[in-house]
Amino acid sequence: MLSKNLDENIFRLEETFKDCGDLVSRKIPFAKTQNIFFYIIYIDMLTDRELIETQIINRLMHRINLDNKKDIPKYLFDEFKNYGMTTAEVKQTDKFDEITSEIMSGNTVLIIDGFPNALIVSTKQFPNRGIQSSQIESVVYGPKDSFTEGMRHNTALIRRRIRDVNLKVKQLKIGVRSQSDIALMYIEDIVRPQILEQIEKRINEINIDAILDVGYIQQFIDKSFKSIFPQSQLTERPDKASSAILEGRIVIIVDNSPFVLIVPATLATFFQSSEDYYERWQIMSCLRLMRYVCAIISITLPGLFLALTLYHPSMIPLKLVLKLADERSHVPFGSVVEIIMMELAFELLREAGVRLPNPIGNTIGIVGGIIVGQAAVDAGLVSPIVIIIVSLTAISSFSIPNTNFVSALRLLKYMIIIFSAMLGLYGFWLAILIILIHLSSLKSFGIPYLYPIVSGEVNNFNDLEDTFFRLPIFKMKKRPIFAQKSQSKRQGEKSDVLKQQ
Repeated sequence: MLSKNLDENIFRLEETFKDCGDLVSRKIPFAKTQNIFFYIIYIDMLTDRELIETQIINRLMHRINLDNKKDIPKYLFDEFKNYGMTTAEVKQTDKFDEITSEIMSGNTVLIIDGFPNALIVSTKQFPNRGIQSSQIESVVYGPKDSFTEGMRHNTALIRRRIRDVNLKVKQLKIGVRSQSDIALMYIEDIVRPQILEQIEKRINEINIDAILDVGYIQQFIDKSFKSIFPQSQLTERPDKASSAILEGRIVIIVDNSPFVLIVPATLATFFQSSEDYYERWQIMSCLRLMRYVCAIISITLPGLFLALTLYHPSMIPLKLVLKLADERSHVPFGSVVEIIMMELAFELLREAGVRLPNPIGNTIGIVGGIIVGQAAVDAGLVSPIVIIIVSLTAISSFSIPNTNFVSALRLLKYMIIIFSAMLGLYGFWLAILIILIHLSSLKSFGIPYLYPIVSGEVNNFNDLEDTFFRLPIFKMKKRPIFAQKSQSKRQGEKSDVLKQQ
């Protein structure tokens, strides 16, 4: 609690923020008096200094009339709170912990001598890099903007696309020391209340000193933490997040993170790209199907090659077997060592390309792969067919639009390689069976992970129209399973849609 004595409050605040060189504070007398002071305190570079100087300090020092006022501190407090500010967001508090939290959040605190309350004025102005084009989820058609590290910028980018009063922004604070701002965005009459309640419960149960990125939240709220498959979807695209909200899903925004989290998520959502809905349905349906094929190739091709060449060469055409045998006659290592060695080499090149600056990184990824692969073949360390297998595997993984999901596939590839190397085709199919059983057991906030491939009848198989293929926009009249049943219709006659509201 604050004291009526201003000097006591100043001493307490200065002790709390001791050795904080970026703290700005000043004790200033009111206009036309030298007996009554006010104290202003804020963090430099987290606030709008022009607003503070022109709308707070200037008004208090020059524009407040104290003549003929009996209870001057009370009068000053009410006068400034109600009439002295041109900014809309002003509140008062007497709690010391709330005052320190607001200061660290970028707000300005004003304390008046003789009054045991403080005024908190919204003056946040965090440094940011502005709205830039999407770097990871780039598209040919569609919007180019992406999220930034500012939470308010991100909520505004979504509100710009969904101008509905039912679009809610529920704000929370997580992190004992970081006090990170977290926002849940959803459309109130579309979202399922039980899913929203479950997400809020999991977030409120988080007890950690700091939340520095949305990835922290993802790891806390994913129930099956032992699984390598993400049960929530990361994106940097505002249009993708807006589309998810309109489907009845919930977007989680964390301050200081340029990515947002979309929940719930199923396997099919990781193969959907924003661009799928901006082009003709025939073209994008073919590309969508190609992504599924590429996902299968990226995890099965090396293992299948090992299983056939090591244990079942009779299943390979004779001319191809002879060609493979001739190429392998000069290689000192076995096929398993070849595959693993080249897969690891490509993984290293991929990581090097990510860590280096963009122009150099692209060069390393393309030229490095060509040079390393050709040098390995010329040196007789690997056969050309292995280079082709590994290259096709890597290229296939790049076609999937979600990097978080690709990371899971990259690990599964090694599991299938090991099983195939040990048991041949039996091991290959055993590994596939284990993966399918695991996927069937996963749920994302009550939604089966393989939906609508399994349990599609729950929603009359409506969701299959946007899974392997995408039907024309005018045919997609129903929302996915994520939305309330009463709000399942998203397209039709104007009167039909309005009846749901």
